[in-house]
Amino acid sequence: MTTLTRSTWGKNIQITIFGTSHGEHIGVEIHGFPAGLAYDYAHIAAYMARRAPGGALATSRKEPDVPQLLSGFAKEGDLLYTNGEKIEMRIANTNQRSSDYGEMTVPRPGHADYPAHVKYGGQADLRGGGHFSGRLTAPLTWAGALCALYLRQRGIEVGAHICRIGSVTDTPLDPMNVTADQLAHMRSRPFPTIDPACGEAMMAEIARVQAEGDSIGAKIQCVAVGLPVGVGEHMFRGVEGTIASIMLGIPAVKGVEFGAGFDFVTMQGSQANDQFRYEDGKVITNTNHCGGVLGGMTNGSPIVFRVAFKPTPSIFQPQDSVNLATGENEVLEIKGRHDPCAALRAVPVVEAAAAVALMDLMMD
Repeated sequence: MTTLTRSTWGKNIQITIFGTSHGEHIGVEIHGFPAGLAYDYAHIAAYMARRAPGGALATSRKEPDVPQLLSGFAKEGDLLYTNGEKIEMRIANTNQRSSDYGEMTVPRPGHADYPAHVKYGGQADLRGGGHFSGRLTAPLTWAGALCALYLRQRGIEVGAHICRIGSVTDTPLDPMNVTADQLAHMRSRPFPTIDPACGEAMMAEIARVQAEGDSIGAKIQCVAVGLPVGVGEHMFRGVEGTIASIMLGIPAVKGVEFGAGFDFVTMQGSQANDQFRYEDGKVITNTNHCGGVLGGMTNGSPIVFRVAFKPTPSIFQPQDSVNLATGENEVLEIKGRHDPCAALRAVPVVEAAAAVALMDLMMD
């Protein structure tokens, strides 16, 4: 369900993201979260800090993003626990600069401005992207961090790294032998690549396009380990479809692929099939081209998928657009504060969204 300022996803765990980029606050409601999970402040804060802007290669908009817990928790001593009721959390918007957006009668290329203007009859608040902004990934990240705690109690870990920016590609993970420790190490890196030299090259690529007033796209690889065999349903409730549906709700995501993904088109069946064997009494596969999913269900191998982000649409170069008030063509020069690449801050968002999807599937 999507309304002007609310978007809902999920079956067992239902999350509703609400608010706008330049409104008073943004937040999330979660229905169906089980009682008894201890709220880990440090874990949640680490997720939120990785998503927050910082450094020369990110937007200069600074927001503390302090979660305000309104419901869904009970206190026992110094600890908070989920109580099984509706969880609601809000984050105040404290650093808006709405004057950068004027009357918003000239839609920004690459943004949702034009279709939103038509769909909502000109009533949508599109300053900073409004409800369509990457700002709304803050409450999604918080919700996903909470779901990651639930998964961790069951031996499931999720982690991600930037695998490509422009022409620079990171060292790939071994899709058969990813460990929870490797994922934790990736989360701890200030620039989340496996090879630090690749990270340096990626940062140079971002700095180059930033100096040109431009932006660049990215690909993020996400892995989940520890899931039992048989999670997910066939066809419409499969692992791939469930994960993809929430990933495509992240602003700027334009593609999701699992395992070998689009490289399957160059392979033969003898190359693509993940053949089975017994090892220490357990069924495993020799390879993981399928990304850990067969027929919509987990097969015991790590879940491996990649998410493609388009370049940040707000660039500081003149672009052709139209003036919806005058009905004339117009050249637009965008102001404001924007990321030259979504990749760095998007990594924890991808992890968080994956955690929400996997928890929802596990509760089946």
